Amino acid sequence: MSELLAPAGNMEALIAAVSNGADAIYLGMNRFGARAYANNFSLDELKEALNYCHLRGVKIYVTMNTIVFDSELKDAYSQIDELYKIGVDGLIIQDLAIFSYVVENYPLLEAHTSTQMGIDDIEGALLLKEMGAKRIVLSREVSIEKIKEIKKMTKIPLEVFVHGALCVSYSGGCYMSGLIGYRSGNRGRCVGSCRKPYELINVTENKSLGTSYILSMKDLKTLDHINELKVADSLKIEGRMKEPVYVANIIKTYRDALDGKISKGEEFNLYKTFNRTFTKGYIFGEDKKNITNIDKPNNYGYLIGYVSGKRNGYYEITLSMKVHQGDIIRIDHMGEDINLSLTKIYDANENLIKESDKKIYIKIQEKLFTSDKVYKTKDTKFQEELLKSYPKEFKRFPLHITLYGSPNEALTILAECEGKNVSYTTDYTLDKAENKPTDYNTFLKQLSKLNDSIYSLASLEFNVSNVFLPVSKINDLRRIIVNLMNEERLTKRAPIIKKEISYDRIIFEETKKISVFCTTKEQYQAAKELGVDIIYYDNFIRRNEVTYKEYNGEVLVGGYGGIYAYRGKNEIASDYTMNVVNYKSVYMLHKLGINRICLSLEINKGQIDDLTRDYYNAFSGYPNLEMIVYGHALMMFTHYCPLKVYNQCGKCRENKYVLKDEFGTFPIENHKDCTTSILNGKILNLMDDLTSISHVNVYRIQLTIEDYNESKNIINTLKKKLNGDLSKTFNKDLHTRGHFNKEIL
Repeated sequence: MSELLAPAGNMEALIAAVSNGADAIYLGMNRFGARAYANNFSLDELKEALNYCHLRGVKIYVTMNTIVFDSELKDAYSQIDELYKIGVDGLIIQDLAIFSYVVENYPLLEAHTSTQMGIDDIEGALLLKEMGAKRIVLSREVSIEKIKEIKKMTKIPLEVFVHGALCVSYSGGCYMSGLIGYRSGNRGRCVGSCRKPYELINVTENKSLGTSYILSMKDLKTLDHINELKVADSLKIEGRMKEPVYVANIIKTYRDALDGKISKGEEFNLYKTFNRTFTKGYIFGEDKKNITNIDKPNNYGYLIGYVSGKRNGYYEITLSMKVHQGDIIRIDHMGEDINLSLTKIYDANENLIKESDKKIYIKIQEKLFTSDKVYKTKDTKFQEELLKSYPKEFKRFPLHITLYGSPNEALTILAECEGKNVSYTTDYTLDKAENKPTDYNTFLKQLSKLNDSIYSLASLEFNVSNVFLPVSKINDLRRIIVNLMNEERLTKRAPIIKKEISYDRIIFEETKKISVFCTTKEQYQAAKELGVDIIYYDNFIRRNEVTYKEYNGEVLVGGYGGIYAYRGKNEIASDYTMNVVNYKSVYMLHKLGINRICLSLEINKGQIDDLTRDYYNAFSGYPNLEMIVYGHALMMFTHYCPLKVYNQCGKCRENKYVLKDEFGTFPIENHKDCTTSILNGKILNLMDDLTSISHVNVYRIQLTIEDYNESKNIINTLKKKLNGDLSKTFNKDLHTRGHFNKEIL
């Protein structure tokens, strides 16, 4: 049976999940988790959560799925040490420094690869399995057919998202929040840039196609496909930012479906807590045109009626579903939301009522139109029922008890539960019964009173005769044996003495070279004519590109699958999409056979200095690093095509498009496989800062939308800079230094 994995942003949500049938919980602590704005757990709260879950046979996985800078590694490692000691079952990880520390030191602590790692193919899964991963959390874009293939070919446990919010970008491949607001999704602080409105503009024809929430994805819902999903080892619900009643609702519904107990109409309950409307997602082949909700980025609710008239100052609403006093509704008035708590509802005679399933009358200052649609966004009665669902025991564990005792001897009680055994012998002797002995039925009645525990009495073997024991004493024995069993079930791990690990020395000579990434043939021609040292044109594999062609010479790879596909065959350089920001990740990639490593877009000057210093201190030499110093930086890479929503499919071959908001424009780069890159309108320009960048061997120009002449000018400018030209190139209106001089949050 597949594991049902629930989110928990706080203890109440965790209890709601466990009470409704979760097999495992994933949660974050106050640092190093990809939901920094959730309440999250302190170490003491996590200990409480572990006791609660482990007693109930529920596992806990902690998210440490952010990128980690050198200055943070010590604290991150200390946190891992503590998590191991208190018995956490596994960690969900993005950064190779964190991954390697867990695998090298704590074999009993499962290392799960976060979806932030971008694993979406057989090759990537095999590489991480070889490196020590115990579970692969696949990208949300992987189809069910591909999941089955990966499972068959890799034989590694797989985890897939089955319900909740979707990122429009491939996870780990979105830099929009960081580049606009210095709050990185790779650091757990995404501000939700994709949930904002944008105007789509055809710049070739200078024509606006309209403003909408063009990047806002619907929520994933795969309940109809639950049996097919059982190929995955873990089915993951998104929602660490969601309230506990949401968690209770979703977990109960998917639990019932997994167990084959879902009742008629129960699926509709998914609409009664937060939703952005639903999609079956890429996992089940959703049309890209239908995967976003461009009208509304937040809670959509569900349709319950429409405004049908007005009289005596009251608006009449004709209902298709029942409403209750206290419900919250939204009225869609000409595309604008009017949100209203139904504190007072009336009947046709202007009498206050508590509920209705036909018509209600409301007073509201805003002007409404007949036929305005009405949606319910909070169902008070349903939420009251959800609140009753926790705390409670979803299941109880069978307790088998054996009693031994005779007059003038101590009483011994043995208990067994799922292979765990405990015993207790009283410090007093039993009295001989003068009249009526304390019999089997009396012991059975009192020992069965386990409702305040997680156990149920499965059997009682009675080897006691002709004794008297007060009921209060039997109750004491019940409490003692329950506590002993709890302690036995919560036995902590034995400490591991970490071994000193020796690392091979991998260092490189320092050089200064130029590389150019070319998107078009004319850019390639410009670079070739100018004798550029390293050119990436047809020899690169994007992250989340799962077709690996044969190449001669060096290959630039953007993801882990590419490393597996080309190692031993080609010289490999890793791209900035590997999100490398610390010396240990650099070392791990070099160890995997990567010749040159391009640093993340989200690293600043001071952090580069830290990385190269720490690498030198560890290995008495420097790594082989590359860095993008000029170009339109990637904002996000997505499987989605925003043009299709506006019926522009295929028009990308004829026209150029941008997205526009109040801050600027963002060019859209369409790829042959119908994936999309959204670029920063401002150009990253660090050419004036080259002298302050230490121990980076290769300076890269990232060409995307530039023509032949622009490409030549940019390359020549960088050449001059490397030859000592001190003239300024930075234009504050056109350029940005990105994160170079400012630490990203």
